[in-house]
Amino acid sequence: MFLFSKLVWVFGQPLSLAFAFVAVALLTGLLRWRALSVASSGLAVLILFVTLYTTVGNYLLQGLEERFPKPEDPQDLQCMIVLGGGFENEVNTARHGIEMNAGGDRFIEALRLARKYPQSRILVSGGDGSMSGVYEGDAVMSGRFFPLFGVPKERLVEETTSRTTFENAANTKDLLAANGLSNCLLITSGYHMPRSVGIFRKLGIDVVPWPTDYRTDGQERLGLDFTQPSRNAQNLATAIREWFGLVGYYMVGRTSELYPG
Repeated sequence: MFLFSKLVWVFGQPLSLAFAFVAVALLTGLLRWRALSVASSGLAVLILFVTLYTTVGNYLLQGLEERFPKPEDPQDLQCMIVLGGGFENEVNTARHGIEMNAGGDRFIEALRLARKYPQSRILVSGGDGSMSGVYEGDAVMSGRFFPLFGVPKERLVEETTSRTTFENAANTKDLLAANGLSNCLLITSGYHMPRSVGIFRKLGIDVVPWPTDYRTDGQERLGLDFTQPSRNAQNLATAIREWFGLVGYYMVGRTSELYPG
């Protein structure tokens, strides 16, 4: 399942599809199949235009982010679960540093809460999600990150083997029981929260959704946007990948509903 999901995404993302249609157009052009060549070229251009020069990706991503609004800070906090995906694991493994990616807000928010609630425990769930399996995961990195800012490692519970969101939840369930923790905040990116909550609910794990790492301003509308094609492409890829996950996990019974909210 892990390898299959990786391969589906490699070939299913918008730019990969556009490349595939260009390749088909070239091949069918050489074979003088004019109609098929023109159709493939047209599809490639359409995918590229929608990906680069419209707000479709931003709009879809915003919908995912709005499913679970963030509550006010609680009166008391005993534990939080942080899903991996915030560190540049390949770079950190090679350079022995602490480099974050766009999802690093997950750990910044966890650090803020950890300092505000010094009695709270922090369960970080995240192994090496690459196909090679040779890198340090987010849980290992967190053992270096949090102590740098005054949060002792003794407060951490490190889940170091998960590679997917389902494994995050399944492995976390055992660690929560072993450490006597329940009703924790679930900290992950806003767009990733629907799928994450659906999986945790399916496994019977009570959590309080705590979204962070927002990529949209909450006021996106469908339309044209020629000013930031790279952002448009990234957000569309992220949204489509998340919907692949929502649909795929629902079809195999790993989430409580298709679009949790």
